[in-house]
Amino acid sequence: MTDLGTTIRAWRDRLAPAATGLPTRHGRRAAGLRREELAELAGVSVDYVVRLEQGRASTPSAQVTAALARALQLTPDERDHLFRLARLVPPADDRIADHIPPGVQRVVARLGDAAAAVFAPDWQLIWWNRTWAGLLGDPSELPPARRNFARDTFPLGDGGGDSDSKSGGDGGRGVARWPVTVLDAAATEVAVVSDLRRATGRFPRDRRLAALVRELREGNERFAELWAAGTVGAHREDRKVVEHPSVGPITVDCDTLTDGDAELKIVILTAAPGSEDETKVRLAAISPAPGRTG
Repeated sequence: MTDLGTTIRAWRDRLAPAATGLPTRHGRRAAGLRREELAELAGVSVDYVVRLEQGRASTPSAQVTAALARALQLTPDERDHLFRLARLVPPADDRIADHIPPGVQRVVARLGDAAAAVFAPDWQLIWWNRTWAGLLGDPSELPPARRNFARDTFPLGDGGGDSDSKSGGDGGRGVARWPVTVLDAAATEVAVVSDLRRATGRFPRDRRLAALVRELREGNERFAELWAAGTVGAHREDRKVVEHPSVGPITVDCDTLTDGDAELKIVILTAAPGSEDETKVRLAAISPAPGRTG
């Protein structure tokens, strides 16, 4: 297949909704994804998907192409083919690719009621499920640049170092749309910086990662101090209290898994089984989206 629109349509037709975590409805005629479903998964408009498939749009940006590759659960070879059809250079192995392999997509789609998200090596949020959006707020309402956990942890112009510091404390700065208290903020700060340093060794030519590190070193004293220490490691776990505007405070455990060479971070937020917090997580997942506060 050499035509961008035809190729996208063929890959859409072959992907079952259940493989993406979408519910299977009775009486459904289409075996694969509908255009509106692909648009929702990729974070683009339905009209844009239509124009791509009809050949009226043929040069999507690298960000949109990567989002389509994730939504369609393409293999690395298929992703590279899609980039070339879009007249783009495929991501190099020593640069970050916002691509989620099919195996990872299957895992996160089957996590049930747990709040889950996938982050790139530079802590850029690239995928989340509905429970995550219900618990922390829908990240799609913000521009991609503000969906970065490292920026949330080290706000520009802030010296940091407060053990009771909050992420998203301005009522919805980034990954969390409302205040989230990290119970051991100092340990989390060290872990995030150490993880970013490790990523710079794995992806030495990635401009987005280099720009992020430079921005944080110049704009946040605490980050610069920790970066100078030279620690290398990974962020694995912490505990948070989410100040949910509809159901009240929710204490959750945050566990981070790393996927192979791509260094993707699978972040899962869960509450203690049988606890009031677990009930609140379920309520948050089905509560209507509250208006922004702050």
